[in-house]
Amino acid sequence: MISKEPTEEILTKDRLVSLLEEKEKITHYIGFEISGFLQIGQLLCVQKIVDFQKAGIDTKIFLADVHSFINRKLNGDLETIRKVAGGYFKEVLSKSIEVLGGKPEKTEFILGSKLYERLGMDYLIDMIRVSQKTTLSRIKRSITIAGRKEGEAIDFAILLYVPMQVADIFSLKVDIAHGGMDQRKAHVIALDVSKAFDYKPIAIHHSLLIGYHINENSWKKIYEAKKIGNRNLLIEGIEEIKMSKSKPETAIYVHDSEERIRKMIMKSFCPKYAVDYIPVFETIKHLLLRNRTFEINGKRYFEFESLKNDYLKGKIHPRDLKEKVSENLIGLLRPLIKHFREGKGKKYMEELVNIKGS
Repeated sequence: MISKEPTEEILTKDRLVSLLEEKEKITHYIGFEISGFLQIGQLLCVQKIVDFQKAGIDTKIFLADVHSFINRKLNGDLETIRKVAGGYFKEVLSKSIEVLGGKPEKTEFILGSKLYERLGMDYLIDMIRVSQKTTLSRIKRSITIAGRKEGEAIDFAILLYVPMQVADIFSLKVDIAHGGMDQRKAHVIALDVSKAFDYKPIAIHHSLLIGYHINENSWKKIYEAKKIGNRNLLIEGIEEIKMSKSKPETAIYVHDSEERIRKMIMKSFCPKYAVDYIPVFETIKHLLLRNRTFEINGKRYFEFESLKNDYLKGKIHPRDLKEKVSENLIGLLRPLIKHFREGKGKKYMEELVNIKGS
């Protein structure tokens, strides 16, 4: 359950098995920056939250308001960030958990600033411990977790982001730290500095959805990295073209209009000669085929490889595939679309629209 798609990496699997066998109460955490609308790539995070819940693991969602403030999200206004964290973000994550088969009432939401207020000096000491065990050059290499490029001009506050994220793990005393592959650098630092604390967490990383803006040139870059077996170059390439809620041209949002969802999918890059790192196939593999089937041209697919082989043999036309992905994705998202366009969530969505537009 925990290691199933879209999990890419467990650090380490042996320790996870031992933890599941030996510890009765296990806690998991994932953090979210507070910024724009939730996009479907982040539903992969939610799927894993649901997996953890079904495995009987306590789940914590960290609403990272101070990190978002450091990263100048929502105009860099901390009070606005806190309001959106407790409003839109809590609502959209709760509803997404429900739609994907989990229990939002079994999920603990933690606001970062509230945690820091409660822990006070203890949190500061944790952060200093992390910083003492980490070099400045490594922190600079790790700022990609905040959506920044290594080597770009940054203010000093961004350098606090990484040691804070690592300190969060130990301050919350969670057994499992979870995130996309883009969060790997922070989690590996946590494992490396764990000797300064009283335990070593486990890190679980899942796939990143490719952005719907990808073209042949950007696709070739990551495909070649995979072909030569350069894992670091591959991860960096995927990070560059991943779906991002702050870049509308890359993203399908969880409560987008049906018209925009169709438009994004139908115009997306989908050559007849490739499947890997193609947006529609990423969506099928990680969202549409999970716990369900995918039917096209009168054939029902239960697993991805069979669909992939038929496509590469020319049995499925790209346009037909896109139309079917549009139909299935809209079906999956319909409860979220309805909730945020007509129901209780509408006020939270409109509130965020007004803030972003100010």
